[in-house]
Amino acid sequence: MSERVLVVEDDARLAEMLSEYLGQAGFRITVAPLGASALRRLAEDAAYDAVVLDLMLPDMDGLEVCREIRGRSDTPVLMLTARGDAVDRIIGLELGADDYLPKPFEPRELLARLRAVLRRRAPAGSAAPEALHFGRLDIESASRAVRLDGVRCDLTSYQFDLLLVLAQNAGRVLSREALMDKLKGEHLEAFDRSIDVHVSRIRAAIEDDPKKPRRLITVRGAGYVFAKAQD
Repeated sequence: MSERVLVVEDDARLAEMLSEYLGQAGFRITVAPLGASALRRLAEDAAYDAVVLDLMLPDMDGLEVCREIRGRSDTPVLMLTARGDAVDRIIGLELGADDYLPKPFEPRELLARLRAVLRRRAPAGSAAPEALHFGRLDIESASRAVRLDGVRCDLTSYQFDLLLVLAQNAGRVLSREALMDKLKGEHLEAFDRSIDVHVSRIRAAIEDDPKKPRRLITVRGAGYVFAKAQD
């Protein structure tokens, strides 16, 4: 069955183009021109596989729409932002968006990023360990759950995969570029601070003191390393 995508876009021409292009790629598209109508559709029908969300909406702030979506579900959210609007990108990622794409964009890149967030949502392959255990922290590939002292941590699909990659390479320093390559599976132009924002969110979920991390450590000038030995 083809995957369902909710496109939240008030520009009728762009919404029509996205509907046609993504429809030809095999997706079933629903368009919501307003933030309120998008939230209403999501409340009435939770079966959407992803949301493509324009942050510039006429009735409400797209960031607030993102916050509302993430408060209700873990449905992947791909933000569409104005070029150069770095603050909105950072805030959107902090609110739980999985990825972003600045306008204007190439439809092929949007399709690639949409497929990437959907791949990350899919169950992990059988080659991956069923679960990874690091002291009080458990990372479960099959259920895509992270638990600290048995309590589930609130992470987006992207953040889960970022943590999983780091944990699978515990003790090894990974640069931002290496992490982006592993997560996307192909080289795509990326907002160079997006990894940092996601790491901050992961630390808030898994660290006892996010300001003094002991599990996910920054190696200045090199990248990040997931500690092998943990309490």
